[in-house]
Order: sequence, then C-alpha cells, then structure tokens
Amino acid sequence: MKVSGSYRVCQSERAMRSSLKSFCGMLTVLPALCAAIALVAWAQAPRPHLKPVSPRGKRTFNSSCAGCHGLDGRGGERAPNIAERPNLLRLSDAQISLIVENGIPGTGMPAFHSLESSDLKAVVTYLRTLQGTKKVVKLPGDAKRGETIFFSKAGCAGCHLIAGQGGFIASDLSAYARIHAVEQTRNAITGPAASGDPQARMVIASLRGGEKYAGRIRNEDNFSLQLQALDGTFHFVAKADLEGLEYSSQMLMHSDYGSSLTPQELNDVVSYLISVAGVSTIPSETPKKEFEEE
Repeated sequence: MKVSGSYRVCQSERAMRSSLKSFCGMLTVLPALCAAIALVAWAQAPRPHLKPVSPRGKRTFNSSCAGCHGLDGRGGERAPNIAERPNLLRLSDAQISLIVENGIPGTGMPAFHSLESSDLKAVVTYLRTLQGTKKVVKLPGDAKRGETIFFSKAGCAGCHLIAGQGGFIASDLSAYARIHAVEQTRNAITGPAASGDPQARMVIASLRGGEKYAGRIRNEDNFSLQLQALDGTFHFVAKADLEGLEYSSQMLMHSDYGSSLTPQELNDVVSYLISVAGVSTIPSETPKKEFEEE
C-alpha cells in the first residue's frame, strides 16, 4: 500500500503543532516554577542581620514593665532608663531575671513572683534587643592592637577599669560601646568635654598629721570630703584635719590623644572597646579611611 505525499505532510504538520503547543505550555509554567524555587531559597537562606524579637517577651514587657520604664525601656517619671544605663548593661541575664522576679526593696521596683521562668527569660531577651546588644557595627581597626595600646602607649588602664582590669579612678568602660556610636567613642577620646567640676580633676589632700592622699573627690560637704585614691581605696577626710587641698590644673582625662595617637591607633582602641562591650561586629574593609579626619 502506498502512502501519498499529502498525507505524510499533514501528519508532519500535526506533529509540529503538538510540539509547539507543548513548548508554549512549558513557557507558561516556567515563570511560576522559577518563582517557587526562589521563594523556597529565600525562606531557607540565613539572614544574620535580622534581630529576632521574642513576641512573648515583648507582650510581657509591655504589660508589666512599660508602664514605668516606657515602651522603649528608656524610662519615665516613675522608673529609670533600663535600655542605656551602663550599670544595667553590665548585669548578666541571670542577675536581671532575679531583679525582675524579686524586685528591689526600698524602691519602686516591685517583685514579679507570678511570672514563670520562661516569661522571665523572654522578658530579658526582649530587654536585650531594647538595649541594642545585638546591633551590628563596623570595626574601624584591629581590636587586638587596640588592647595593647589601651594598656601601654595610651595609658588608659591607669585610670579606667575594663573587663575587670585597670584603674579605679575613672569610669568603667566595659560597656561603653554598647550605648555610644563609633564616632561618639572616638570623639570622647580625642576631645573630652571640658568641665568646671573640681571632681573631674586630680587633687592632693594634705593632712595635719603629715599624710597625703592623691586621687579624686567623690563626695564633699561643708565638713568633710570622700576621696578615692588611684588604687581605688576610699578615704574619709574631715576638713578640720586638712592642711591643704591642691587641685591639678590638668583634667583627669588627657586631651592630647588626637596628636599622641595616630588615626589608625585611635581606630584600634575604639575597636577594642567595641569588642569588650560584646557588640556583634563586621570588620571594616577600609579601616584606615573610615574615621580619619579630612
């Protein structure tokens, strides 16, 4: 039996139409398939810069704490700022939980014995997000070099305590970088604010019995003063026993770090303060230029 040429042509055309129809169908489905694959990949991809917020902790904080401390934790008329106060930032999670659970006798801070341990943990976790301890910043320099400069060339540890080491005459810098931006930290080093407060200066107290104490006046009234020596010890001195009180012309905080330290050394010290404060960091790609003055 012979098959005519026209029959073969028709059969071929039908096959081509069928293939074209299948191809067009694939083109219709392909965008949806690609979108689905992209959605799955996005859902599974890690996003380290997102700060998880505990819904349970937020609800508990808003209902039990925000009435006094504010929704942002920065205080109000009835309670202090718990999002930025350095002494609170230094407390561990366990210590904060105990304060919330048991309150502070003699103050306006009540005890929340009704909160379960899981609620306490959730509140502390949410408070940490308000305190900014999960924030991400860029390191302007090398923290390890900054530690060496802090304890040697710059001599910061002679007055400041940090991570349990250093002096006692000035403030503890362990949590300083948690509540101060990089630029603020660097400016505080290079240009400390001028102060007319005598307590910001070194003083030498000479007593009638021959003793001398060098340090910083912490408290003073009309009849006595409390002096903290360089080693951290406190001395109560009656003004009737004073033979002389000599104030230094220099501030406790050196004002020449902008010239005695190079821009890179300043960046290194700032990076060390950031690392000690426990702030999550991303190394800077251009550390030499980021904070240099033009």
